Amino acid sequence: MLKVIDQIEGIDIVGLLKKSEAMMEGHFKLSSGFHSKYYLQCAKLLQYPHLTDQIVKAGLKKLDANGISSVDTIISPAMGGILFGYMIAYHLKKRMIFTERKNEKMELRRGFKIQKGENVLIAEDVITTGGSVKEVIDICLENKANIKGIVSLVDRSEDVVFDYPYIFMIKFEIEKYDPKDCPLCKEGISIDYMGSKKIFK
Repeated sequence: MLKVIDQIEGIDIVGLLKKSEAMMEGHFKLSSGFHSKYYLQCAKLLQYPHLTDQIVKAGLKKLDANGISSVDTIISPAMGGILFGYMIAYHLKKRMIFTERKNEKMELRRGFKIQKGENVLIAEDVITTGGSVKEVIDICLENKANIKGIVSLVDRSEDVVFDYPYIFMIKFEIEKYDPKDCPLCKEGISIDYMGSKKIFK
């Protein structure tokens, strides 16, 4: 089951996800270790700037309405959030930087710096557990930045809570299965693992 819980108005995000083949159906192993019939590979949407642009333009209205569009810098975790964050920064005419994982730890590299008191917006493509975003939050706090909010293209989390305003473009409820009771496994459907993170067993 894949159900749309909420989304920004004025644009058919599901249609764009399907058009770009970012909404995939099959048998997938998630980074959490659970199995699912659906997988969202947002990179397949983000490879098309003109499609991403439509979503960002609509989303900026929601950011503005929630008072978090007035920022100095957009920061995203590599890799997924970079393209989404860059498009937001382009429209806001602001700086965009990203964090990278080195030896399992997220950090600022490439000479990127965050100034004390700098107003930042954290942008991610898909939020599931919120782990990468929380690592970016820690980096921002270590540098004494002022976190204005968090924005994601897709929210597929269940109970993630941030201490800052959180805006998403679309929220999905996607059914997942314990590998021991996965009906897709029982049907003998071959499984794919699309993620880049370590799978937790």
